Amino acid sequence: MARANDWTSKVMALVNGGNRAAAIAQIKVAPSVKDLTALKTVMTLSRLTGKWKDLDAAIDDSLAALSSPRLHRSP
Repeated sequence: MARANDWTSKVMALVNGGNRAAAIAQIKVAPSVKDLTALKTVMTLSRLTGKWKDLDAAIDDSLAALSSPRLHRSP
């Protein structure tokens, strides 16, 4: 059985460390919609949603791109 993916915690560490540019870069290459949704949930629970507009926009854009059935991302 595969280990749980801790991508969300790694991105949150970047955000909390003040390195938003690296966090946005990681969001743009997010592995799945599930991971992005988890990140958005953690940011909401941490009351960080709305604090940085560029970070919120990157999450929303990536969610829209990955949710679209006509787009395909290679593994």
